Amino acid sequence: MPTAFEDSSANILRVLADSEPRLRAKGEEWSARPWGADKWTPREVMGHLVDSALNNYQRVVRAQQGDALEFPGYEQEHWVRSGGYARRTFADLIDLWLALNRQLAHAMAAVPASREGTQWRVGDGGAPVTLAWVARDYVKHLEHHLVQILDPDRAQGRAYQPLSDPPAD
Repeated sequence: MPTAFEDSSANILRVLADSEPRLRAKGEEWSARPWGADKWTPREVMGHLVDSALNNYQRVVRAQQGDALEFPGYEQEHWVRSGGYARRTFADLIDLWLALNRQLAHAMAAVPASREGTQWRVGDGGAPVTLAWVARDYVKHLEHHLVQILDPDRAQGRAYQPLSDPPAD
């Protein structure tokens, strides 16, 4: 039976294969237009997904170094603004996103099953979650934001909700 990490790795690779041609079919001009006042552009959403891959790669690797780790919180507005994603081409962001997610999938597939229960916290006072929960929730988060980019009408008004099962597996 595959581990949560192997499942998540396979799901990431599936999402990449399904999404890449559809993302590449979107235009540069389209990707630079915000979806409304105080809303991100598709480029900035892709940048957010880049940041998510970067942060989660670090979590997957570092969580294998020890137990009961704590990671800093993630301030998405700051990261997206600091990353300057609105000034990048959509094609470059797709390439970066693909490369980072392939590496994350590779790293996840290599996590031993014995590490599934490794607990960690994000930010001050956050509830502990397991590394297996992080891997599964990452895929859900990825799919949520890809729907925003690829089918914005379907995503209208839907905020991301983390996995509802108990954080500590």
